[in-house]
Amino acid sequence: MTVWKTSVRNFFAHKGRMALSAVAVLLSVAFVCGTLVFTDTMNTTFDKLFTISSPDVTVSPKTSDDQGEQPDNGKPASLPASVIQQVEKADGVERAEGSAFSMAVTVVNSDNKNMGSDTGAPTIASNWTKNDLRSMEITSGHAPRGPTEMMVDADTAKKHKLKIGDELRTIAATGDLKARISGIASFTATNPGATVVYLDTATAQKHLLGAPGVFTQILVTAGSGVSDAQLKKNVAAALDGATGYKLQTQQEAADANKDDMGAFLDVMKYAMLGFAGIAFLVGIFLIVNTFSMLVAQRTREIGLMRAIGSSRKQVNRSVLLEAVLLGIVGSLLGVAAGVGLAVGLMKMMSAVGMTLSTEDLTVAWTTPAIGLVLGIVVTVLAAYIPARRAGKVSPMAALRDAGTPADGRSGWIRAGIGLFLTAAGGAALWATTQADKATEGSMFLALGVLLTLIGFIVIGPLLAGVVVRGLSVVVLRLFGPVGRLAERNALRNPRRTGATGAALMIGLALVACLSVVGSSMVASATEELDKSVGADFMVQDGSTGRPIVPQAADAVRAVPGLEHMTDYTFVKAKITAPNGKTEDEGIVAADPTYQQDVRRTVVSGDLAKAYGKDAMSVGDGYAERHGIKVGDTITVAFKAGETAKLKVAAITSDDTNIDRGAMYTNLTTASSYVPADRMPQNVIMFAKAEEGKEKEAYAALKSAIAEYPVYKVQNQADFKEQLKDQIGQLLNIVYGLLALAIIVAVLGVVNTLALSVVERTREIGLMRAIGLSRRQLRRMIRLESVVIALFGALLGLGLGMGWGTAAQKLLALEGLEVLEIPWPTILTVFACSALVGLFAALVPAFRAGRMNVLNAIATDG
Repeated sequence: MTVWKTSVRNFFAHKGRMALSAVAVLLSVAFVCGTLVFTDTMNTTFDKLFTISSPDVTVSPKTSDDQGEQPDNGKPASLPASVIQQVEKADGVERAEGSAFSMAVTVVNSDNKNMGSDTGAPTIASNWTKNDLRSMEITSGHAPRGPTEMMVDADTAKKHKLKIGDELRTIAATGDLKARISGIASFTATNPGATVVYLDTATAQKHLLGAPGVFTQILVTAGSGVSDAQLKKNVAAALDGATGYKLQTQQEAADANKDDMGAFLDVMKYAMLGFAGIAFLVGIFLIVNTFSMLVAQRTREIGLMRAIGSSRKQVNRSVLLEAVLLGIVGSLLGVAAGVGLAVGLMKMMSAVGMTLSTEDLTVAWTTPAIGLVLGIVVTVLAAYIPARRAGKVSPMAALRDAGTPADGRSGWIRAGIGLFLTAAGGAALWATTQADKATEGSMFLALGVLLTLIGFIVIGPLLAGVVVRGLSVVVLRLFGPVGRLAERNALRNPRRTGATGAALMIGLALVACLSVVGSSMVASATEELDKSVGADFMVQDGSTGRPIVPQAADAVRAVPGLEHMTDYTFVKAKITAPNGKTEDEGIVAADPTYQQDVRRTVVSGDLAKAYGKDAMSVGDGYAERHGIKVGDTITVAFKAGETAKLKVAAITSDDTNIDRGAMYTNLTTASSYVPADRMPQNVIMFAKAEEGKEKEAYAALKSAIAEYPVYKVQNQADFKEQLKDQIGQLLNIVYGLLALAIIVAVLGVVNTLALSVVERTREIGLMRAIGLSRRQLRRMIRLESVVIALFGALLGLGLGMGWGTAAQKLLALEGLEVLEIPWPTILTVFACSALVGLFAALVPAFRAGRMNVLNAIATDG
């Protein structure tokens, strides 16, 4: 009980000094809990939508999945309407109706603006059925009654300011359909962002499926007292065992949908939790520094406790109990802040188009439990070493001045361990650059990153003595005696400076590594484009990669001023090598002019002959695996057609980033084995302008596809810019997530300086007494902060560039061979670190400047 009372008294006596450590725990726990609440809420939202919108039993073609995945020809797999009559004869069926829907559609308004979501949510076109009343209600107008009417969901209408009577155009593989809005339907559950339009049944069949009298699914409603499982058995019996059909109960259909969505949500959740883990790691340094300095400042107090009978275990336990209290307070606040963070994320997602209702806010009991456990455990682990150090304080320490640093320099054993770990990590990174396979190299890279990070953390105090002196020559010596004082303060306790710099080092190392990787990817892709791409223009859907509908492809082909136009698609197939081994590879089917559009290095044979009748090419990786040479015959079983025997006319090099490992054949060859109505649409189209007519062709192509806003015409400069923007956006998201770790690191600098000021209270009073002005005192603290921040930045950026260089060598094995160091980014981050140091010192410097000189001199520590 005495230990508990002492711990509580000390905790509240130093609550101001622990505040920033509590904030670090709060932020880390909040990020973890916010991530869990946000992803759980998304799961709840989709679960409710999938469950209420699914019928009791769904009958669909066996060739499609429960999502109605679109075949490459843009027409969903279908089943005949006669199946409805068969299903209706099953026992327990109250109602069976056909659904004709497609997600391979684009909906645009009269200004050709895409009405689809910007967040990746699908655009769905369907006929209106009674089953839709499970999840929708018509709130304005009426359901479509003919080919000139359609109904839209209320969220889309609100977002794009649509009203009844407005004209919309639905673009599908079968053609374009113009219709006016006859009604608006609202979701009874949260719509996460999908755009939904409804047509009448006959129009949906003709326009979406390309034929009358067919449906994508049969939606079956059970009669009273009939379970879904029993209904499924009855329907299967009515369909003669359901051969050729897929039957799912409501729960099975909902689970299948949830599995598809869950894979995406899991990736997002674990990525965000990974960044939270980094923030926790950085927070450990802050907590270690806080308790180390508090123990140092209370040396006399602890010595007196030991002198009057407190054991080492009691002192140790007292400090750990303070850590427990800090963990509890920080974690409780972090859990509450995490819920608020989740709500903020939901509002932000709603603002960009993914609607998430706070009514579905899901806080599982495990979320606060995880937050509390993590916060307390991490805090106690971080405080363990300072607590042990406190337990070792002898009774004689009561006779010394309080605040004497416990350890003026790092021990040689620690330095030796740090050097060994750093050397081992460096060796692993070097092994990464020598690896012949990416899988092998990635293991060396992971090991190298881990060992060098731990090594730099362990060796930090030794590095502080060297790096801070070097930085001081460049930065601090310019400020005369005040700069020298700041240098000595930073070097006074290398262990503290090393830990404070290490916290900042971790975040900036990741920033530097990702910057190097991102810049190298852009530079490599740009070089590859310049070297390999001969086409002037590319037409494609650059955002979702959906195929080009025939009417858009026809518009492109009709453009004048083109030397040639190349169709390019990918045909799914099982490829069987002469050795009998089969792989689900697929094959690229393109016009012969594709050789001019994308130049490939030929290892053997003649690529032009690969575009001849019943011929093909393979990559050298595939050829080596299966012992294939020019002249061999490969069996290609087209999934949408017949099986072909194709002769290998060329083997191409896989030392490329474009079409790596691709097999080529003539579009005509593929079309002879795949029926026209099942042939995949173009994935991309290439164009070469006539000599001197590039500008005219560019403008004509843009004009030709203006009515199809999802497709873009890009010249090589456009494509490079898009690639740069895409990688830049991805890096910005990662930098945003890393900002949490950097914020915690900045708090560490603030806390270190604040506690350092308290520790040096008497010293500061004496310096003021002998003539140091308040302005000089504040400058000294600011300069100390700047040099600590620059120390952490220098280590982090150097370490990160090493990681990034090693990672780029792995990318080179995948065709991204250019290493580019983004020096403007690196130098900007380094300069900003100095500003971070200045910012972190504002409050500690201000408080130091306001100290009363006499009270400071008289202080007991």
